[in-house]
Amino acid sequence: MDTQAFQHLLEQLRQLTPRQRTVFKRELGGQPKSDPLHDQIPPFVTCPHCCAAAQFLAPWGWSRGLRRYRCRACGRTCNLLTKTPMARLRKAQNWVAYAEALIESLTVRQAARRCRISKNTAFLWRHRFLQAAAGHRPARESGIVEADETFFLESFKGQRKLPRPARKRGGVGRTRGTGPEQVPVMVVRDREGRTADFKLEKLDTAHASAVLAPLVAEEAVLCTDGAAIYANFCLKNGIAHQVVYARAGMRVRGAYHIQNVNAYHSRLKAWMGRFHGVATKYLENYLGWRRILERYSTAIKPTHCLHEAVGRPMQHVTGT
Repeated sequence: MDTQAFQHLLEQLRQLTPRQRTVFKRELGGQPKSDPLHDQIPPFVTCPHCCAAAQFLAPWGWSRGLRRYRCRACGRTCNLLTKTPMARLRKAQNWVAYAEALIESLTVRQAARRCRISKNTAFLWRHRFLQAAAGHRPARESGIVEADETFFLESFKGQRKLPRPARKRGGVGRTRGTGPEQVPVMVVRDREGRTADFKLEKLDTAHASAVLAPLVAEEAVLCTDGAAIYANFCLKNGIAHQVVYARAGMRVRGAYHIQNVNAYHSRLKAWMGRFHGVATKYLENYLGWRRILERYSTAIKPTHCLHEAVGRPMQHVTGT
């Protein structure tokens, strides 16, 4: 407010009745009303700028319905969305409704109608909500660990310039089997339900070992099919290896099998079908989306989606 407008306001204050002055003083001395969204976003762990401990953050007013904080260590201000994929995203009053659309696995246009936003905004929000969740995987898996790979046809959906002729309605690859147009996705799952998946650039020992080495505990037993990449990994890292061949009558060897991970493949592929193909560059976001739904199961709430979206999920749930 400029000086002239402020002087005009002061002149109007003299015209207030005693009752109006009482109400004005109460509103002036009160705290700004926070948005209900503020209570659904998890608190800070550290300062988003300098990584100082949360106790260095002091309240510093309000902005757009969210409490602002000022760090005593670096002197910079922030709110609960600073340096998260949700920062500067508008129409926060619709975020809870959009989180419900994610829980119901609605398409972009269905979510747009539900939240009364444009389809372009719904698409932007989808990947803002899922950007951080794509990296929320368990840090360690132990006990009997199952691993197997599945494949998704490479897609340039949404791009104007394609490196190859367009396929009709998704279509099929030019070659049969696991050719160069198939993108490998490795799924690793232990018997406690902890699930991690990785989009691999290439299905070979080097790329498989890069994702399995920090994930599989040394005392674990890795159950896989007969692919040589798993045998090489276990031999190099000294991990017990049980091979279960996918032949009739041999899919289970006592407690060792890969039925859990194959069932996850089936659920993942069936769930993906509603989107009629996803662009390969966004595939990891969709993998993270499916993990959210599996992780919280029927107990999932919009609050869980918001925690995942800002990159601060519940630690006991992700196992990190």
